Parts: sequence; C-alpha cells; structure tokens
Amino acid sequence: MVSVPQRTVAVIGGGFSGLLTAIHLLRANPQVVVRLVERAPLFGRGRAYQTGQQDHLLNVRASNMSAFPEQPGHFQAWLARAGLGEGRDAFVSRGRYGDYLQSLLRDEVGDPTNAGRFLLEADEAVALEPVGARQRVGLSLGRSFEADAVVLALGLLPPAPPPGAAPEVLASPAYVADPWRFDPLSAPAGDILLIGSGLTMVDVALSLAGPERRLTALSRHGLVARSHGPAESVAPPNGSLATPRTAMRTLRAQAEKVGWREAVDSIRPLTPDIWRAWSLAQRRRFLRHARPWWDVHRHRMAPMIAARLSGMVVSAELEVLGGRLERLEVIDGGFEAEIRLRGEKTSITRTFAAVLNCTGPRGDPDAAGSGLLADLRRQGAIRRDPLGLGLDVTDHLEVVGEGGAPTPGLFAVGPLTRAAVWEALAVPDLRNQTADVARLVAAKLDRQSASAPASS
Repeated sequence: MVSVPQRTVAVIGGGFSGLLTAIHLLRANPQVVVRLVERAPLFGRGRAYQTGQQDHLLNVRASNMSAFPEQPGHFQAWLARAGLGEGRDAFVSRGRYGDYLQSLLRDEVGDPTNAGRFLLEADEAVALEPVGARQRVGLSLGRSFEADAVVLALGLLPPAPPPGAAPEVLASPAYVADPWRFDPLSAPAGDILLIGSGLTMVDVALSLAGPERRLTALSRHGLVARSHGPAESVAPPNGSLATPRTAMRTLRAQAEKVGWREAVDSIRPLTPDIWRAWSLAQRRRFLRHARPWWDVHRHRMAPMIAARLSGMVVSAELEVLGGRLERLEVIDGGFEAEIRLRGEKTSITRTFAAVLNCTGPRGDPDAAGSGLLADLRRQGAIRRDPLGLGLDVTDHLEVVGEGGAPTPGLFAVGPLTRAAVWEALAVPDLRNQTADVARLVAAKLDRQSASAPASS
C-alpha cells in the first residue's frame, strides 16, 4: 500500500497571525501536522487581545472583524450566538475579540479530523537548525522537533528606548519600557510623561486617567489618531497613485468629493499593489514625510474613545505636545525632561513622576538581542528589510537571508512583513495574509510530497 509521507509545519507565535495560519493550514491539507508554538500563557490572544480593560476597544467595526475572508459575517454570528448582541457598527472590546479567537482555537482542537494533527507547544522557540531539507525547532525548556516548513508569526518587538534617555532612566522602576506589560494600578500619582501619541498612548492614557494624575503625551508632530465616523464605500479615485506625491494629491482631491474617511478607505484594497509599485526611494520619502499624517487618518479610534480622549484634553487631564525629547534624567522623586517644542528654538524643562514609552512596537530584527530572531540573524537566515520595518521577505512571504536568497522552508506572516505589503497590522489585512501564507506553504509541501519516494 502506497502512503503519502506526513509533513509538519511549525508556526512560531500563537497570536492572531499564528493561530489563523495554523487553521488555514489544517484546512488546506488533510495530511499536514501543525505545531503551534506560543510562549504566553494563553494561545490565540497575542499582545493585542490579552487586555481585560473594557476601555480597550477594537479600532475596526465588528462587521469587518471576521477572522476569515470568505466568511465576512463570522465574528458577528459568534457575537449573536454568545448572546452579546452588538450591531454591525459596534466597536467591541479587544478582550472580547480575544475570547472569539480562543473559541476558534477550541473548535480546531476539538475537531476529530485534527486529532494528532494540531499540537500546541506551550514554550518559546529559541533556535532553528537546518537538518537536511528540514528545520529543527529548539524550545526554551530543552525539547526540540523537526519541521518541513516554519512560519514566523512573531509580532513586533518592544518599543525602542527614547532618545536622550540616560542609562539610569532605563533602569528605573518608574520608567516603563513596554506599556503592554504594565499594571496601571502601580503608576504613581502626579505628572506622567507618555512618549508617543499614537494608539498605544490612547490605551495607556485611558488606563491611567484619574483626578490624581496629569498626563503629557509627547511626539514629534503631536498628532493623535482621528475618529471613526459614518462612512460609505466608494470607488477608488481615478487619479494617479504612482508616487507618494501624486497619491497624496489624488487622495486630497478624492477627499474633497467624498470625505476623507471614504477617500482613505477607498484605496485600502489597493494598498499592497500601490506600495509594491513604488521604488525604495519613494517608500522612504513616504515614511519620512507622509507617514505620520497617513497613520492618524488610516488607524482611527472608536468614536466613544475619541470622545473620552477629547474630554480628557478639555479637562486638562491630558496634554498633547509636538516636539522632541532632548534629555531625560533621573532626579529625586522622578525624572527631569528637556523638551524642544515643535517650531521653537529653545527647550523647556519639565519634571515627571513616571515615564511610559508609548512609541509603539518596532519591527527591526537587528534590535533583538536574544531569542529566535537573534539566533536566525547570527546564522544569516534572516535580514532586516532596507527600510527597517521588519524582515526582508519575497512577494511569496519567504524569508530572505543575509545573502539575498530565500532561506529554504522559512516563511513569515504578520507585522514583521510590513516592508513587503505595508498594511500588515489590522485584522482585515492579516486575515488575507494568513490565508495566503498557508496556501503558499501547502503548495510547497505538495511539491515535496510529489518528489518524495513513496512508501508501501
């Protein structure tokens, strides 16, 4: 009797990208074994959906948060079955969305057809070692296993240290390097500096809000995410999108006709193709000059969160400054910050009881001092993309090594692939990408099976 050799895929990272990649692989190939490796206590939640705070809402309406591109109403149907009753325009909590993802995980684990095929590895992958045509995955607790393909779904790295910060600042317990690992109840009263004014700052500000604290958010431009609002689907603009300059001009003209939300949303399906068509120099110009304005219009807040944040500004609980942090030092009782406000020639000095780095996660793999990315970099199996956004990958999501060729059997999915597609942060983009990478990996396994000698 001729049998098809069983193939194994290791998916490293059990957040949204990793979980959905695993699910798509299981459904694409009835012979594949998927080993999902996650170091966090819970599979399926990742960093974004671990929060239990009800103020931390999704930034996308429930109607567009299905995990599956071919089932656009899947999340809403789950909400209805759970008796939660949110409408299609609701912005539900991120914790609740984490519950949804864990329900998907339970469904796959409980599916009889997945018996012995879906293995959860509650450990951290720390090394990959080529073994012939396969990869040996080394785990933190000392175990290892071999895989025919590996998908990196690692998410992003913690924020970079702020410029101008003295070494003793980074060592101070009152400096929070990663706000996602921070307990708001431990924050002191008084003035608190939030470095960054993006969506991470919004979450932190809502968590810290209270009469005993005054928050100052500082970023280069002092821009805050705009609010969602009523918006209708419109056709993409007719003008040129061939360069960042012409694209911005075309979008402004479109916004005057249909509204800025509609204009931005109209090119969302086209964004990967627009990004790929730009030269490296054009992408750099976009990142240098247009990215801050694009981000605040593209990545919006739920209306109720925008209203709360606005109220905090009006009540002076929150101040948002545009400028540059030139110096940050430890003093008795906290920190002293020297800030050069945007457009000013001289600096101001302020003191703060605590400092939280809210600049958001980064993707540069060269910043990883230890762990799997550091090991892969040492081997030359990965390299940073030329823009420093994440990993260098091909259009087929194969990871490119130091020599410029794809590393055999190594793929990537999620935010670390931003340099290839630009939009790789939100669920509406990642659900498509996870389906794509599963299809590409499944095709590779099929080719391996076809060329392997059959056993009898």
